[in-house]
Amino acid sequence: MKKILVTGATGQLGSELSVLSTSYSQYEWIFADRTKATLDNLELLQFQLNEISPDIIFNCGAYTAVDKAENEKELAFTVNCEAVKLIAKYSKENNVHLLHVSTDYVFDGTSSVALDEEAETNPVNVYGESKLAGENCCIKECPNSIIIRTSWVYSKFGNNFVKTMQRLMQERDEINVVNDQVGSPTYAADLAQAMVNILESSKWIPGIYNYSNEGEISWYEFALSIKEFGAYNCRVGGIPSASYPTPAKRPSFSLLNKEKIKTLYNLDVPNYKESLKKMFV
Repeated sequence: MKKILVTGATGQLGSELSVLSTSYSQYEWIFADRTKATLDNLELLQFQLNEISPDIIFNCGAYTAVDKAENEKELAFTVNCEAVKLIAKYSKENNVHLLHVSTDYVFDGTSSVALDEEAETNPVNVYGESKLAGENCCIKECPNSIIIRTSWVYSKFGNNFVKTMQRLMQERDEINVVNDQVGSPTYAADLAQAMVNILESSKWIPGIYNYSNEGEISWYEFALSIKEFGAYNCRVGGIPSASYPTPAKRPSFSLLNKEKIKTLYNLDVPNYKESLKKMFV
């Protein structure tokens, strides 16, 4: 029985994989939180990998506090780059299939067309820099790895935009949401299924892939959909990013082109509204 190690087990994606794992009992699933796969302690992480001895690694663990990363650059790079380098090196040396999860934040947001895997990277914040460095280490140390870039992840687990909006829309009469950042949300359950489908397919094709739900929207439009499905009475207004300053700059356009993953792995990617509705059921 092949053993799958999932890092970041208590995060949104790790939690959705945990739910999904019950349908794939032909694998031995090891769900490792930060105590079992300690991404900020490389010496300990090396020991943990040797102890677990996985056949497949889904590296879902990451430093994701985008604003805090501006002041915690060293920690962000340790988790998002150095730990990835170590995992990739281990994977190469032990013939492990590594699937590493990355982000749309490797882009600068200046594009006006959906970004494919060959689009030029140019992160505008420390988090994006650390994730891009991790991608580069992953490819260099383990050329056989698969990297999936995703965006705007949400789930019924953990903290995310959808849950924040649900809370605010019940607490307040009116909220404002930025309307000049464009992309597409990703329901973590859909991404988890896509990862397992890749594993279950008869082919392992290394390289970078994009995955998010279909649809081109702003955060404001996303909030309107949340209001619709939740039947909230809260008024939702759209504001420019300049009216909502944050320590870390965000890319203003990061819509991902999913043609590569859809074609090579015959994946059906749901529209964002279809997936968002599932969270409300």
